[in-house]
Amino acid sequence: MPIFEYIGIDTKGKKAAGTVDAENERAARAKLRKMGVFPTTLNSEGAEGKKAGLSLNVDVSKYMQSIKVKDLSIMTRQLSTLIEAHIPLVDALNALVEQIENPKLRAIMARAREKVTEGTKFSDALRGHPKVFGDLYVNMINAGESSGALDIVLKRLAEFTEGQAKLKSKVTSAMIYPIIMAIVGVSLTTFLLVKIVPDITNMLKDMGTALPLPTQILKSVSDALVGYWYLFIIVIPLIIFGIKKFLKTPKGKAWWDRKVLKLPLFGNLTRMVIVSRFSRTLSTLLSSGVPLLTAMDIVSNIITNTRMKEVIDQTRESVREGQSVAEPLKRSGEFPSIVTHMIAVGEKTGELEQMLERVATTYDTEVENAVTTLTTILEPMMILAMAVVVGFIVISVMLPMLDLAKV
Repeated sequence: MPIFEYIGIDTKGKKAAGTVDAENERAARAKLRKMGVFPTTLNSEGAEGKKAGLSLNVDVSKYMQSIKVKDLSIMTRQLSTLIEAHIPLVDALNALVEQIENPKLRAIMARAREKVTEGTKFSDALRGHPKVFGDLYVNMINAGESSGALDIVLKRLAEFTEGQAKLKSKVTSAMIYPIIMAIVGVSLTTFLLVKIVPDITNMLKDMGTALPLPTQILKSVSDALVGYWYLFIIVIPLIIFGIKKFLKTPKGKAWWDRKVLKLPLFGNLTRMVIVSRFSRTLSTLLSSGVPLLTAMDIVSNIITNTRMKEVIDQTRESVREGQSVAEPLKRSGEFPSIVTHMIAVGEKTGELEQMLERVATTYDTEVENAVTTLTTILEPMMILAMAVVVGFIVISVMLPMLDLAKV
């Protein structure tokens, strides 16, 4: 059944926009009127230049708006609730499309609904949108459809995506203050070097005062910034571009991913996030009926750090040859010993999924504590750095003035 995008006015005189499915344009208009919407523009999804009435408005909001993890999390939770209430999948998708607020996600789910109505598996309908639904999401849906436990899988997916959204929100919130402080610090320092320092040093020079070494250094930095500002604008972006280009190469990414795991504070935080994601994903997949080797392959695809991905790939090959999961992880030295010990216990007792879930829960808490600690440490460090820079500028300016006062 075709999907039509509409822009119109509701019975309260407010603008309304969205999608509606109908056999043809006439049926779509009739359906909208029953909904209390009077369309000014009605286009069949995918058609170009097709319009109704005299309006030339184009709803571009769905193309400009991105799909966030939070949007996916809310949608998954809503679908999980509908399926858990024993509502057939097609009816659940019909109800779901009307509830989704994100225009882009609503359009994608509307297309998926049409494919499911035509007989396509739900997982295959989602597979056509890899930027929104990753391998983990699609494979879990597929496992749920195959095992008849789609409601359980959707519930686990909802919890998983909600956890991801929560962690991302916490990290973003924790980094806002340090970033603002860094911007303020750099702006203040640049202002002092460009506006204040040149005036003062020129005045001292006109008075014939000998400049101390700190003042000479400050003057040199200020002169370079004022006289060659255009080089900074060109060179610094080029350096940043070159570094990014290098880090995108396989060699550069492999080098950086190894180094980042050894960084003070940040390295430990990165490792904990990866261990948490590894444990939570593997537990969720195994509990959903996905075979171990397939689950390991999916987990490997969602880990972005090449070093940890390499360890997981080696572990998968070892498992294929008949070894346990814990042993190759322990040999790599990249996974904490407590994690490999708990996995080993889970394998021996037949409770690997539950043990992985405990590891993930523990490390989620560790990540939250680490982010809080990191933020607590960053704030005084940045204040100290700003104080050192501003203090150096003040001392460099005051020294020659004190010499003048002694004369």
